[in-house]
Amino acid sequence: MISEPFVSVVTPVYNGEPFLAECIESVLAQDYANWEYIIVNNCSTDRTLELAERYAKQDPRIRVVTNQVFVNCAENHNNAFRQISAESEYCKVVSADDRLLSQCLAKMVRFAVRHPAVGIVGSYQQSDAVIKWKGLPENVSVLPGREACRLGLLREVHVFGNPTSVLYRSDLIRRTASFFPHSDPHADTSACYAYLRDCDFGFIHEVLSVERVHEGQVTKGVERLNGGAMAYIETLVQYGPLYLSETELGGRLEELLAGYYRLLGGCVLKMKRRDFWEFHKAGLSRIGYSLDRRQVLIEAMREFVTELRRPVTALRKFTSILEERSRS
Repeated sequence: MISEPFVSVVTPVYNGEPFLAECIESVLAQDYANWEYIIVNNCSTDRTLELAERYAKQDPRIRVVTNQVFVNCAENHNNAFRQISAESEYCKVVSADDRLLSQCLAKMVRFAVRHPAVGIVGSYQQSDAVIKWKGLPENVSVLPGREACRLGLLREVHVFGNPTSVLYRSDLIRRTASFFPHSDPHADTSACYAYLRDCDFGFIHEVLSVERVHEGQVTKGVERLNGGAMAYIETLVQYGPLYLSETELGGRLEELLAGYYRLLGGCVLKMKRRDFWEFHKAGLSRIGYSLDRRQVLIEAMREFVTELRRPVTALRKFTSILEERSRS
C-alpha cells in the first residue's frame, strides 16, 4: 500500500442524506487503500453532516469540512479540490449521489502510473440501463489531449464524462485556485478543455462507476432547459480557438448555431416557459450573441409544417405537452 501513489478522494455535497451513505461505503470498499477521503458539506440542512461525521469517526482517512457560507456547485467542488493534501498525486471525485465500483481507484491510478503523460483518465459509467461515455474506439486508450479536445469540438465525441467518471492528476488541480473555471453545470468539461493542452488523455474501456438517476440531479435541470446545446456552443466559442483552425472554428460554429435554432424553433411549439427563454438569452449574451427571434420564428414555422404532415403524432405530442405543463 505504501508504495502506491497517494490519492485524494473528494465528495462535495449539499443535502445528500438520501444517497450519501452508499456513496461513502463505495469508497470504503475500494481494493486500493492508500487514500484520503474529504467530504465537503455545503451548509446542508438535512442529516448530511451527521452522516459524514459518523463515518469520519470510524475511519481516520475520512475528513469532513463544512463551508462557512453556501456556495454554488462548481465552487463547492473547487473548495473540495483546495482541501487535498500536498502529498496527493491523483484526485478522484465521487458525487454524493453516485458510487464507485470496488476496483475503480486501483484501475484508474495504476493506468495513470503506467502513462505518466496522461493528466486526466476517463472511463465508462453505468447510468440506469445505459453505459455512458462511449465514443473512442476500444483499441484507443491514450491520445494527445489536443486530439481528444478536437474530437469533442468537431465530432461530438464526448468522453470527458462527469466528475465521478474521471481521475485527475493532482498537479493539474494545483495550477490554479479554481480548477473548475466557472460556475455553470458544464464546468467540469471546461476544465478538461482548459488543461488538456499540455498533457495526454487516457481512457479505460470499463464501467468503473455508477450514476444514480433521480429528479434532484443537476443534469435533470439542465435537460429541462435544453442546456446541453447552449453549453456545447459556449465551449466551442471559448476553447475552439485553442484547438481548431479559424476555418474549422467558423464552420463548426455555423453548423452548431443552425442546429441550435432548429431546437429553439421546436421549443416554441412545446410552449416552453419564460425561464427557458431567459436561460438561452443569457447564455447567448455571455458569448457575445443575441437571440435572433426572427430565426426562431422561421424554424418554428418549419417545424409546424412538418407536424401538420403527421396530424395523429402531432396531437399526441400536443396532449403530452399540455399534461406536462399541468403537472408543473
